[in-house]
Amino acid sequence: MSAKKILIVEDDPHISKLVKYNFEKEGFDCHVLESGEEVLRVLDRYSIDLIILDIMLPKMNGFEVCKELRQHPKYAGLPIIMLTARGEEVDRIVGLEIGADDYIVKPFSPRELLLRTKAVLRRGRNEEILEKDILEAGNLRIDLPRHKVMVGKKEINLTSMEFNLLVTLIQRQGRVQSREALLNDVWEMSADVTTRTVDTHIKRLRQKLGKVGSLIETVRGFGYRFADEG
Repeated sequence: MSAKKILIVEDDPHISKLVKYNFEKEGFDCHVLESGEEVLRVLDRYSIDLIILDIMLPKMNGFEVCKELRQHPKYAGLPIIMLTARGEEVDRIVGLEIGADDYIVKPFSPRELLLRTKAVLRRGRNEEILEKDILEAGNLRIDLPRHKVMVGKKEINLTSMEFNLLVTLIQRQGRVQSREALLNDVWEMSADVTTRTVDTHIKRLRQKLGKVGSLIETVRGFGYRFADEG
């Protein structure tokens, strides 16, 4: 199996070298950039499996890069982990709102970044634990092996996290899922991280799915449920 390719976008050479060193020790193939403007050009030339993206970049910051990628049909589902010194909750929410899969605050442990990266990559390729190749609910059709979501004849571009959240909800259709359970099952995080992460991704899912998004019901004070058509 070929090594997973990681794009590190970080303007601090000390941090980029530290991340690159630790990831290459684990068998990853790393490419480093110092600016956000180069990202699309590199993605057009190389096959990248995940981006580690600093927010405080010169000229084009990480938020802008992430937003541009999420609007690009070819890269809308590419996993992105944001790496930043800005730890305020509002910044985490903005990062998740525009489609980041995870958010890690500096200073960070290289080991933690490695584990979080592996978790995101696993979530993007979890076909082996899925019981059916095709999931359907009303006008919604999910092709699991192809990682493809259709509403009617329209393809919906989802991030890997949004995709796995939707699959988890629809596989448990009609059953209420607590925010804590979703954090554990989809993000592989304990409940002490933040349940706001779930709310943010649910909001984005509903927006992207349009009318079908109304099937994701809020159970006040507890969590969410994908409505049972019956």
